[in-house]
Amino acid sequence: MASDWLGSIVSINCGDSLGVYQGRVSAVDQVSQTISLTRPFHNGVKCLVPEVTFRAGDIIELKILEIPGSGDTQQCGDSQQTELGLPGVGCQVGINQNGTGKLLKKPTASSSAPQNIPKRADIKTQDVAISPQQQPCSKSYVDRHMESLSQSKSFRRRHNSWSSSSRHPNQATPKKSGLKNGQMKNKDDECFGDDIEEIPDTDFDFEGNLALFDKAAVFEEIDTYERRSGTRSRGTPNERPTRYRHDENILESEPIVYRRIMVPQNTSKEFCTDSGLVVPSVSYELHKKLLSVAEKHGLTLERRLEMTGVCASQMALTLLGGPNRLNPKNVHQRPTVALLCGPHVKGAQGISCGRHLANHDVHVILFLPNFVKMLESITNELSLFSKTQGQQVSSLKDLPTSPVDLVINCLDCHENAFLRDQPWYKAAVDWANQNRAPVLSIDPPMCEAELGIDAKWSLALGLPLPLGERAGRVYLCDIGIPQQVFQEVGINYRSPFGCKFVIPLHST
Repeated sequence: MASDWLGSIVSINCGDSLGVYQGRVSAVDQVSQTISLTRPFHNGVKCLVPEVTFRAGDIIELKILEIPGSGDTQQCGDSQQTELGLPGVGCQVGINQNGTGKLLKKPTASSSAPQNIPKRADIKTQDVAISPQQQPCSKSYVDRHMESLSQSKSFRRRHNSWSSSSRHPNQATPKKSGLKNGQMKNKDDECFGDDIEEIPDTDFDFEGNLALFDKAAVFEEIDTYERRSGTRSRGTPNERPTRYRHDENILESEPIVYRRIMVPQNTSKEFCTDSGLVVPSVSYELHKKLLSVAEKHGLTLERRLEMTGVCASQMALTLLGGPNRLNPKNVHQRPTVALLCGPHVKGAQGISCGRHLANHDVHVILFLPNFVKMLESITNELSLFSKTQGQQVSSLKDLPTSPVDLVINCLDCHENAFLRDQPWYKAAVDWANQNRAPVLSIDPPMCEAELGIDAKWSLALGLPLPLGERAGRVYLCDIGIPQQVFQEVGINYRSPFGCKFVIPLHST
């Protein structure tokens, strides 16, 4: 009898610990009381192993979902109906803890004759009718319950769809709940009514199906049609349109000339901008001549100081953190800048820069030694600086002992080298080197021997001088010198600044 159940699809409930398994019966061992399922599913998920085996003691409930065979039907006899007192239209087998089976029949409409349950048309095998035979007690445990399960009408998933067909012909059929419910059931049958064996095991061959599509022939056909109809061509795979960046011009333009500035003498050092434009350095004599000619044409010292102060303050604000540091939410993080100035024009440029920084809510500490007589430009800048919230000190003892956010160096000068021998100059250099704050030098001298403080950044005016390594990274600012002034001193000049007033320079 055990071989009669091979190939049946069953559902085995092993309790909460092991779960529910479904699969096709591949072996039934009467001696060891075991049953094996092939291609099993565990709690609705396909198992990784091809076959699983269950002992009789682990099985709590066993249901037959499908029995192989196309024309065989079984009927349930009157002996079982009389014994249980219920009509035999469907049953389940529950297994007790001691391993014995108990037959439980579901009460339905009364009927004295056995009834055949029709099968859906899309399922290859037929449904099982109830068997009328009583099995002897000497049979094995698995055979007894497999025969009991054969009396089941169907598994629970099909119960609702078969309830109407299992009624007695003389019994009144209840009214349908509506056309909508019938349509939903038909859709469920179309979607979930396929046999498990019909599910393919192999994956879909995307590469093979893609190879069936001849893209070259299709594009050629489209191109031929568009040429005949005069429509715009979309392009073929071999003719890809040129891609442009967001900052590139689609229209054709002249070739780019990177050397736009030509100086009358050979330069010892050249720089380049981020755009690749070449910026040559000039000697101190040529730079001094350029500023002198610009002053004759109206670019006075006061204007130059103002432009230098604005550009230097913009660069300093960027180095301090820009909008991330200077905003109303960071009032408690007010930056501190120490400004070291000497009694010369370079010092006046630093004072102008400090005034603009103080106007942007930066705490500025200006160091300027006391002198009996000051330059007029320094006096005018100090008068304006005194109207801000900046602090002016003349002694190094008044400078902060803790590190500041930025040190601006305006101590050095191209001329008056004797200032570097003064005690206040040496003390200021020692303080800056010990403060460990980054240093920004404004218009530093080109000789490294004249630099007392190593700078991290240096800001050049108009055109750069051949600065050394101690000047740090070089920036160039536009102080408003017209193009014809450059030409007057023999410099062929085209502005490298673009949309900015301060640009970085890179050594070539």
